[in-house]
Amino acid sequence: MLRIIYKSKIHNAAVTDANLNYTGSITIDSELLKAADIFPGEKVQIVNLNNGTRVETYVIEGDSGSGTICMNGAAARWAQPGDRVIIISYCLVESKEASTFASKAIILGENNKIKKG
Repeated sequence: MLRIIYKSKIHNAAVTDANLNYTGSITIDSELLKAADIFPGEKVQIVNLNNGTRVETYVIEGDSGSGTICMNGAAARWAQPGDRVIIISYCLVESKEASTFASKAIILGENNKIKKG
């Protein structure tokens, strides 16, 4: 049996932009993607800490070191610049591996710089 397990997350990210005129997705600083083990094109769930809502989309790689967290397309209606979010990726894991699977989390501080992780 396969189980859906939280693989990695970017915690306490601040939304830097909302681009309604883009075709969709979330743009994330490539440095943050690498640290959190999230790939461009990967499906993610985003939890908005300011309003309690959740949205799913896919990732686009942003400029390294930019701190970019940009909601694109319809998701731009869901979050405003300055909102704090948690970006979560999941994976399928065999049941026998689920109890020992090591998830990864990075916690961001000011300007979306890695504070822990």
